[in-house]
Amino acid sequence: MNPRIDPRIIAEIWAVIYERSENPNPESYTTRLLTNKKGIDKVLEKVGEESTEFILAIKNGINERTVEETADLLFHILVALRAAGIDLNDVMKELEHRRK
Repeated sequence: MNPRIDPRIIAEIWAVIYERSENPNPESYTTRLLTNKKGIDKVLEKVGEESTEFILAIKNGINERTVEETADLLFHILVALRAAGIDLNDVMKELEHRRK
């Protein structure tokens, strides 16, 4: 397995999340999460739900499900960051700092 990955997809997803937050589209799942009457709690509920599903998939050794739940969890974490007003670049800088 080649450890090199293409990070562009994360940047693309972040751009869509940002766009949906700035220009809401009622038909967009992302917009519905960001504008839910529960506020950030709705997004955090999804992060919790997806975290649990991720843990269960790994624990049960279901590789395909683990991949799917990891994608769901990463997506909802990104939406939660945007809902909290935290820039993904700050998270990336922190990861870079920790690597050194």
